Formats: sequence, structure tokens, C-alpha cells
Amino acid sequence: MGSHGTRSGGKRRSAGQWIIQIVGELLITLGLLLVLYVVWELWWTNIDANRKQEQALGSLFKEFDGPVEPVPETSADGPDYGDPAVLPAIEAEGRTFAVVYIPRFGDTYSRPVTSGVGTAVLDSLGLGHYPSTAMPGEVGNFAMAGHRQTHGQVLDAIHTLVPGDNIYVQTQDGYYSYVYRNNQIVLPNRVDVIAPVPTQPEAEPTERFLTLTSCNPRFGAEERIIAYAVMDSWQPLSAGPPAEIASQVAHNAEGAG
Repeated sequence: MGSHGTRSGGKRRSAGQWIIQIVGELLITLGLLLVLYVVWELWWTNIDANRKQEQALGSLFKEFDGPVEPVPETSADGPDYGDPAVLPAIEAEGRTFAVVYIPRFGDTYSRPVTSGVGTAVLDSLGLGHYPSTAMPGEVGNFAMAGHRQTHGQVLDAIHTLVPGDNIYVQTQDGYYSYVYRNNQIVLPNRVDVIAPVPTQPEAEPTERFLTLTSCNPRFGAEERIIAYAVMDSWQPLSAGPPAEIASQVAHNAEGAG
């Protein structure tokens, strides 16, 4: 009886069974860690970056001094502001100096532009300005980079732009209105897209271009999607913002107060 009772207990697991159990538990743990990483990458990085970008906008708008509503025109032909004012080139990385408004991306879309395209800028501060390219309003190519699905998703909707869409840039000097022309899908090594004349590195620029670069496809990085625009007009800060973005300019100014 005693011997039979002893043998009625559970069978010992073999070494192979223990290995299978351990591997299974490790796979479950790795799966949970992967889910947490995806949540962090696609959710938390956006929340954190949006908060930092709002802070950057608030600090920048404290430097802007001008009306937040369009100033009525006094001439039937419209004002002539002459050649656009151009900020001096910024060499140091990490300085926020402009705001980009793209109505196609939503009425509330406004993102800071910061010098540099390193991870410290792109992962936190929105759009990064390629330091070798032109400044807003300058003849040449004002080129920027931004994330598409993480860290604020600043260019998530870049593929939705259609020819004729307006892209506005605001600096301490004024507002620069660019008109979107077209996009292009290229490999990551195509640095000629940010040349003074996009894709024509040997050409001498005569126009004022704006170029946006981001990863493609939306959840990958095998390619780059490039959006091209050309400047249509500019107006000084004292003239107030273009009507299309006036409400968002006022909102940003209020947030800075």
C-alpha cells in the first residue's frame, strides 16, 4: 500500500519537457516585451514629442511681435512687400526658428522647425532643417525632414498633399507662402533631392523651393517620400498672417501667453 501510494504521485518531467516549458515562457515574455515596445514606439513617443513641440512653439512665439489677424489691405492691387526678408543661416543644431502650417493636414496643424536633422531634433522637436540648405524665403531649397509614424508623426499625411496646396512658414520676419507641386519616391541615398534645385545638383537656383522628406512606406524606412513646393508670396509679420492660417496663429500666440 505504502509503495503504491508513493508511485501514484506526478511523474517527473524529463529534461526535454523542462526545456520546452522554459522556452515557451521566454517566448511569451519576449512577446509581451515586443507589444510594450510597439505601444511605446507608436503611442508614447507621439505624446512625448507633441508635448515638447508645444513647448518649443510657446517659446518661439514669445519672440514673435506682430498681429495675429490679417491686416486689411489699403490698396486695390494688394501690397508689394518687395523681396522677402531672410534669416541668417543657423549653424548650431537645436535652435527652433520657424513654424510650418499645412492646412491639408488639418486646421490645427502647426509644427516647429529646428536646425539640424539628428535624432535629438527629429525625435522631439518636429521638423528638422537640413543645415546645408536655404532659409525660408531664400533663393534655393529650404529643405526639412520629419518622422511619419512616430515621435509626433509630423509628416504622417505627406502622401495626401495635392498640387496647389499651400504650405506656410512663419519666422520672426514674416510669413512665406509656398505652393505644393508634386512628390517623388526615392531611395535613401538620393541626397540630390535637397540640392538648391531639387534633383539637379549642378543647376543654379533662381526660384525659392521648399522640400519635405520622410520615410516611406508609412510603417517602414526602405524608401523616402519627397514633397516639393515653390514659394508664391511673402508678407512681413506686421501684415498679420494669411487668412487660411490666422486662427491657428492666434491659437499658438495665445498658448505662448
